[in-house]
Amino acid sequence: MREFIAKQKANLRNDVFSGLTVALALVPEAVAFAFVAGVPPLVGLYAAFMIGLITSIFGGRPGMISGATGALAVVMVHLVAEGNAMGGEGSNAGLYYLFATVILMGLIQMLVGALKLGKFVRLIPHPVMMGFVNGLAIVIFLSQLGMFKQRVAGEKVWLQGNELYWMIGLVALTMAIMHFLPRLSKKVPAGLIAILAVSALVIVGGLDVATVGSFIRNGGGEGLKGGLPQFQSEIFTAIPLNWETLKFIFPYALILAAIGLIESLMTLNLIDELTETRGNSNRECLAQGGANIVTGFFGGMGGCAMIGQSIINIKGGGRTRISGIVAALTLLAFILFASPLIEQVPIAALVGVMFMVVIGTFAWSSFRILFKIPLSDAIVLIAVSALTVIFDLAVAVMAGIILSALVFSWENAKRIRARKHVEADGTKVYEIWGPLFFGSISAFKSKFDPAGDPDKVVLDFMESRVSDHSALEALFTLVEKYQSLGKEIKIRHLSTECQQLMIKASPKLEAVIEENIDDPRYHVMAQVMS
Repeated sequence: MREFIAKQKANLRNDVFSGLTVALALVPEAVAFAFVAGVPPLVGLYAAFMIGLITSIFGGRPGMISGATGALAVVMVHLVAEGNAMGGEGSNAGLYYLFATVILMGLIQMLVGALKLGKFVRLIPHPVMMGFVNGLAIVIFLSQLGMFKQRVAGEKVWLQGNELYWMIGLVALTMAIMHFLPRLSKKVPAGLIAILAVSALVIVGGLDVATVGSFIRNGGGEGLKGGLPQFQSEIFTAIPLNWETLKFIFPYALILAAIGLIESLMTLNLIDELTETRGNSNRECLAQGGANIVTGFFGGMGGCAMIGQSIINIKGGGRTRISGIVAALTLLAFILFASPLIEQVPIAALVGVMFMVVIGTFAWSSFRILFKIPLSDAIVLIAVSALTVIFDLAVAVMAGIILSALVFSWENAKRIRARKHVEADGTKVYEIWGPLFFGSISAFKSKFDPAGDPDKVVLDFMESRVSDHSALEALFTLVEKYQSLGKEIKIRHLSTECQQLMIKASPKLEAVIEENIDDPRYHVMAQVMS
């Protein structure tokens, strides 16, 4: 316990400073994603605070930051628009449909955690993981390019002239500070120092550049000032709580839950690799679900893990739950007390921080290994990266997993072999090598010649395994074919599980299966035991 406390104290300064940096980076992201979803800025900020705080305390990955994310916002915008249309002209029903959907999304995520399904994220292949990282880095980069635009007559146009030059210059200055400062001293948080230095330059120099405050007001918001989140009792009155509402929100809730969990669990895996520690995926599912239920009832737009802010936190030295708690509480303090100060922070400083996150997130090694790995893995990597940008994370990851599974099945289907020999009594033995499953049954069937084989045939599965129902059906068909020709067929060295499945499916096949007494490994074990 003393060692644990000492370790916590040793990293306390890094956790606090890193949390402060993350809180500053959370503000424009939460506001931007709220605008994307078509809801007021405070809805995004409240979500970032509540989800960040709850997952930091109860989540399965210390040091990981959660909040409102763009991956969810692009789905929510359609939900809010359709909800408003259902409520009639001038209605705000879409917002309450969103809250109800976020609550249902949280329930689905908690169910996944309770059933311990989070562990299946380990089945995601490495090329899919690299594609996810690269695609997300590109998405973060593209989202920051929107900060180089301004709203003119209701449309967004690129900055021009001095405004563009100042924006580029301040972004470059922020990135330079973050790049070179750690070479001088790693005891200070480079991200926080860069934001403070660039903010001081803008304020003291009186530069006319975009700030957090102007960004919010240009988007139609009224500023950061707000109170504590309030319980949204209007959910029970603003929308009908009936079967029609459930049919409307359930598909959205399912999609949002899937995207949220995939992004959170893959970010968890990434943080595991960066810190060389291991998080608890099922606990994270429960925490994410509980956080979304709470934020839905208290007026937040829901969210999940944020890879950009998580990497800012890890790179800044944040390792424990304290960093996430500090970030969430600091964000709340900004909303309640420090909104005038935060509104003066230039957008360029925050964009510079996010650009450094992009550089740190992108797996640059993928260019080096692209022509060294199997072609199928290279295709999966590129496809997942592209689909993450074009569609969303859930589509990209699922497509990558399906592609990888098909490639795996195809490669293993080619490995089925049958070595043949005839014993002294005239029995023909087929020694099967390789996995027998749906992909290899065609090749498996082609190995046999029922009409030309002798009256006694043995299938030896010492070096093979029956993997699925398709394989069982192939065995049934083969046995019936030999028996219909009046020939005796036996199956040797079949695993106990496969024997049980075959006998359960067709009890008459029990006579076909030989006991595994002559298994060489059985005799070795028997000699050891004696």
